[in-house]
Amino acid sequence: MPTTTAAQRREQARVAYDAFLRACPTNQLLDRISDKWVSLVVCALAPGPMRYSELARKIAGVSPKMLTQTLRSLERDGILARTVTPAVPVRVDYELTPLGLSLSLLLAGVKDWAETHIEEVHEARERYDAGAES
Repeated sequence: MPTTTAAQRREQARVAYDAFLRACPTNQLLDRISDKWVSLVVCALAPGPMRYSELARKIAGVSPKMLTQTLRSLERDGILARTVTPAVPVRVDYELTPLGLSLSLLLAGVKDWAETHIEEVHEARERYDAGAES
């Protein structure tokens, strides 16, 4: 195993997990959690477990394919857990893991900010569009 100097180790540590680098895993994770559907699924599951059909009703506009992809990716990342209960028909519940609950606090803040400030954003857009036309 080759040895490294202290300066090399510092440089490696500086580059490690730099979200501004496209190849960094943290950049990829930010890409995942900044997705609109991810934010809405995590916020919808914050109060407690839900079934697929409940999520589909709660999150307006999400297609079945997109909801399924989002749930699978969140399960893979350890953000939610999928529980299958043998029954007729089979019952599948989704709930946030402790990791997902910690993320839900942040995403709920972003969701609340959007709901609180949407009127200001609309006004800013109108001012910008009016200035661009003249």
